[in-house]
Amino acid sequence: MNNVDYLRISLIDRCNFRCTYCMPESSEVDYIQVQESLTNTELINLLQEVFIPLGFKKFRLTGGEPLLRRDLVQLVEAIANLEGMEDLSMTTNGFLLEDLAKPLYEAGLRRINISLDSLDRDVFRQITGRNLWEKVWAGILAAYGVGFDPLKLNVVVVPDVNDREILDLAALSIERRWHIRFIEFMPIGNDSLFTHKGWVDSATLRMQIRDRYGLANGNCKGNGPADVFQIPNAKGTLGFISQMSECFCDRCNRMRLSADGLLRPCLLNESGQIDLKTALRQGKHFSELRMAVRDLLNLKEEINFKERDRGTGAQKSYVRTMSQIGG
Repeated sequence: MNNVDYLRISLIDRCNFRCTYCMPESSEVDYIQVQESLTNTELINLLQEVFIPLGFKKFRLTGGEPLLRRDLVQLVEAIANLEGMEDLSMTTNGFLLEDLAKPLYEAGLRRINISLDSLDRDVFRQITGRNLWEKVWAGILAAYGVGFDPLKLNVVVVPDVNDREILDLAALSIERRWHIRFIEFMPIGNDSLFTHKGWVDSATLRMQIRDRYGLANGNCKGNGPADVFQIPNAKGTLGFISQMSECFCDRCNRMRLSADGLLRPCLLNESGQIDLKTALRQGKHFSELRMAVRDLLNLKEEINFKERDRGTGAQKSYVRTMSQIGG
């Protein structure tokens, strides 16, 4: 898998929101204890001595909510200054971003994705479990004002909940250089009230937007599987991530590292994952860890979500929720 050069790093499994598709109020989550999480030093050592030598050069910080991580700005600065690191980005719910946007940018973070599932305050509260739309919007404006580029807004589309807002959300890309990402809802890993609703496929969303605004091929820097389009003459773009309606395992370029050091080859398949934190704390040499990761890379093509389409895949049971995996 020579194309795998992108690592998504969960910094923390806790979150200050309770999004019903990720960590609903009703769910019971066994949080990772602080002492069981990778320390900043351990994480930096893994990146510098294991992942970068294996060809990883793109890193995204996720959670839970990564802005809750202690010493986050210092960690971002340390990662941004690693030799061989080419791209550093973050995904956040935006709640704490109004105060942290500038320090993070000055530390070396340049790209950011912010979750914004609705422009309607009531719908936002229904999805996130929090009445904090204004706070998130202020965080988005702060990040835009600082200069994050691209600035992407992630929209998880849930049938009969926020799908009626697609045109309004798409319109956010017209006047500002904002890049809206519509993500098909994945009913996995928790007892979400929305699980029974299924998902709206990306093709349907594109048709709605094309009928209203027109739609052309677009381009936007990123490492993900989004198909990118653009409303004619818009400053931003529209991306569609179709993990439910279209299997894109064959172009997956990523692995995922949990806050407690589990390296996962596939979002929805736990087969083959390795415990790097335990190996590190047991004194294993970095060369041994590189060998273990290299072996997992060689198996990645077979350890994926393709079996989903034949009804025999890992979607049958998930030990960890999306908030624990890091998305």
